[in-house]
Amino acid sequence: MITKDDILFEVETPLGFKVRVTKDYWHLITTQKHPVMAGNEDLVRTTIEDPDEIRRSKSDPSVYLFYRNARSKRWVCAVTKEMAGNVGASQGFLITAYITEAIKEGERIWTR
Repeated sequence: MITKDDILFEVETPLGFKVRVTKDYWHLITTQKHPVMAGNEDLVRTTIEDPDEIRRSKSDPSVYLFYRNARSKRWVCAVTKEMAGNVGASQGFLITAYITEAIKEGERIWTR
């Protein structure tokens, strides 16, 4: 069971669901998946809370890609999965986060 001490951050998305990231999972992302993201947890949090654009994954309708312009021709992409909650509220989690030069294809469902 996850405790408050296990959570690195939890933020509300513009789509109305919360995304939770644990310290252990962030460590996995920054040591094995995308080490370049180490120290960028605030940037990922902001990308989820206040993105420039959100797209739905072409392969899974419950997966969303949150994009925020990081610098010229570079985007932060935070990939999340939404899961239905028990009390009508939705909860989600971070799958991964990375820097990219291009926004992936997929249905654009939200833009600033």
